[in-house]
Amino acid sequence: MSDANATPSREKWYRLLTGYHWFVLIVCTAGWAFDTFDQQLFNLARQPAIRDLLGTATPDVVNFYGGLATAVMLVGWATGGIVFGIMGDKIGRAKTMVLTVACYSLFTGLSALSFGLWDFLIYRFIAGLGIGGQFGLGTAIVAETLPDRARPHALGFLQAFSAVGNISAGLVGILFSQLLLAGYISSQTWRWMFGVGILPAVLIVFIMLWLKEPERWKQAVAEGKAGKQKAGSLVELFGDPRWRVRAIVGIILAAAGVIGLWGIGVFGVDLVQSIFRANITQEYRKQKAPEQDQVFVALVFKTPEAPQKVSEAGISPRDLIGKSPEDRDAQYLLAAALTLAARGEPVTVENALRLLDQPWTDDGSVLAKLDRKRQPQTAEDRERRRLFVMEADVSDASLADHIARIQERTKNIGGYVQRWGSIQLLLFNIGAFFGIYAFSMVTDKLGRKWTFALFFLFAMVVTAFVFLTMRRWTDVLWMAPLMGFAQLSVFGGYAIYFPELFPTRLRSTGTSMCYNIGRYVSAFGPFLQGYLSGVVFANFAEPMRVAGATMCLFFLLGILVLPLAPETKDQPLPE
Repeated sequence: MSDANATPSREKWYRLLTGYHWFVLIVCTAGWAFDTFDQQLFNLARQPAIRDLLGTATPDVVNFYGGLATAVMLVGWATGGIVFGIMGDKIGRAKTMVLTVACYSLFTGLSALSFGLWDFLIYRFIAGLGIGGQFGLGTAIVAETLPDRARPHALGFLQAFSAVGNISAGLVGILFSQLLLAGYISSQTWRWMFGVGILPAVLIVFIMLWLKEPERWKQAVAEGKAGKQKAGSLVELFGDPRWRVRAIVGIILAAAGVIGLWGIGVFGVDLVQSIFRANITQEYRKQKAPEQDQVFVALVFKTPEAPQKVSEAGISPRDLIGKSPEDRDAQYLLAAALTLAARGEPVTVENALRLLDQPWTDDGSVLAKLDRKRQPQTAEDRERRRLFVMEADVSDASLADHIARIQERTKNIGGYVQRWGSIQLLLFNIGAFFGIYAFSMVTDKLGRKWTFALFFLFAMVVTAFVFLTMRRWTDVLWMAPLMGFAQLSVFGGYAIYFPELFPTRLRSTGTSMCYNIGRYVSAFGPFLQGYLSGVVFANFAEPMRVAGATMCLFFLLGILVLPLAPETKDQPLPE
């Protein structure tokens, strides 16, 4: 261990590594990359999964449960990070890593078999336990095994390659969107994506066969058994003023970045998907889709067996397209028709209009689920909707042809939107790779504290800019990687800085505490984003944009705590 500190500083860090050092770095990097791979599969599959599991639901409901699923995973993540972090200090880093990899891979795979919302949330919580445990263990093993001068570069390398896991998830998303568009798989691509998430389990074999516990950890455990200080002690971590201040600093630093990523950044996928859904829907308007959907709705009222066939075909009122984004006549009329059929009432235009005369009620009907903000229609709405059905020319129309047309269109829109969401994720994480590694290079010159200040400020400005100005597909090509670079750069700092704050006997516990108590705090981020979008800024034309820009203020937390942070550049690990 002392040899590492005596190595001439001019020698390249990677030349200091032995074959076993490289094995440790590769295994720990792979464990964290697979971890982030599973995280991003969830981000891509979250909304489609919840939409399918809930059945007919409004976007507001889907967004609410999407935020809930994200928060549940973050709570699991934080809990697992703390529990497995303590276990890593007590029973060993390598042994505990086997448990974390098994946990996040197996339960991501089980998410593919979900039959309802609540078992899906349970699987995401347990997968989150494993996801949370991996970071602290991997960084502790690398920090304790590799030479001191190679440590910041190697940890920056480990964190940078987390972006490779994210990029791989984006490629998987693109692959499945293409298979969907080609007709090779069903519309439930999210099940296939979660199924792929079981693959990281193969890493367990390499860990069990060849990964050894670090000598630093063995020595710390031996000293503990000799009656000195206990490994993984929360009492010492928060009781000793030196470690307590460092832990609090780390927690606040982590919370600032994690809220920024999970409360703002991951919703960049939703922002891009909403942009491209609007774009492709507008293209269908130019192809006379609203006029065709008008004929379809008229057929539903004029064909006795139509409501049953429409329900069996899985067509939702939301699949219909109006002449403008504000035109929802076709959706309301179809929802009213399906509601009447479900109640066993005659499906007539007059009965449908009678339903639309009434205020919204939470009766679980198709109409109720379509729009929770629906108001009773005006006399003008009533007459327009009556003519909408009565004036449609259905003389040469085939219900079966219209059902097939709408199914094909819905599949194409879903595949197109998923593909661009995956492209955004791919570009975001290409930028993240360079941002994370940029932190390791800049901190070598400026030190840890100034580098954190620089990149937190950069993340705040860039993220607000992207949320407020991204409009076209060409914007995605450069704004997505720019936001990824800015937001994930500070995560490179976490991998380098947190292991440098604590002694060996507390390193896994302390690192995990910093990273994961920050996640407990950040679990409210998705809810706050939803609250700002749905309540505070609900009257804005695009509330998600304003909410995202407002939440960028959380990045300032990371700057405000820096006066309390110790500078660890060129310092040996504390003991």
